Amino acid sequence: MILLTFNIVNMEAEAKNSAQISDDERLKITEDNTKAVLRILDLHDVKASFFIEISIVEKLQNLLKAISSKGHEIAFYNQSSNLHRIEETKKWSQDFLEKQIRGIRQKEVKIPQEDLKMLEFNYVSNIDHADILFPFKRLKRDTEIIEEDGLSIVPESISPYSQLPYNDFVFQILPMKYYQNMVFETLKNDDFVLIYLNSWQFTDLKKYRFNLPFYRKLNAGKKMEDKLDALLTWINEKELATSRMKDYIF
Repeated sequence: MILLTFNIVNMEAEAKNSAQISDDERLKITEDNTKAVLRILDLHDVKASFFIEISIVEKLQNLLKAISSKGHEIAFYNQSSNLHRIEETKKWSQDFLEKQIRGIRQKEVKIPQEDLKMLEFNYVSNIDHADILFPFKRLKRDTEIIEEDGLSIVPESISPYSQLPYNDFVFQILPMKYYQNMVFETLKNDDFVLIYLNSWQFTDLKKYRFNLPFYRKLNAGKKMEDKLDALLTWINEKELATSRMKDYIF
């Protein structure tokens, strides 16, 4: 099973040459990038899970409706929110969408699992920091979903052959043919492959001149759209199964 997921987050990098990009502009970039992703998913009739960063959830009402109406899952991505903010945002979102928010993803800041269970989350999908050196570290970890404190803990996927993780950076830099082979070989060994991308990777960096490391500019913007389109074309051609996170876990 392929679990395709997207982190919907604003670009945090500063603009080049002392230029200013306002919070409203950053939010608009995030919306436009996510709409591009939705168009590609719709073209290939693939459902995914969208992890919306908690601080911008209530600012993206139209986008939330669009994601939900197309049958995708809405979950949370917590960058720095405290437990009270998460609880308030979860209640608002569920009232607004008339659907339960089941999942949450964390990276640097991790809320204790017992607190997340108290807020009636059903699963946690934590991710690691990804930079230019990270993919070349040999990783050893369990890739099976486990139950802890009444929560399903979903680990990041890793190729058992190349030892590369399926994070946003690896997708961006690897040639698509190599990436496809990696997915295909991993599915022979593991029950699922969890793929995650970030909405900011689809930013047109010629139009919005953010100050990013050179390796983060590679294959960004329209090239990321083309890579996602190529991946989904291949998935459908090979008749590989895909699922939203909540459906696979439950």
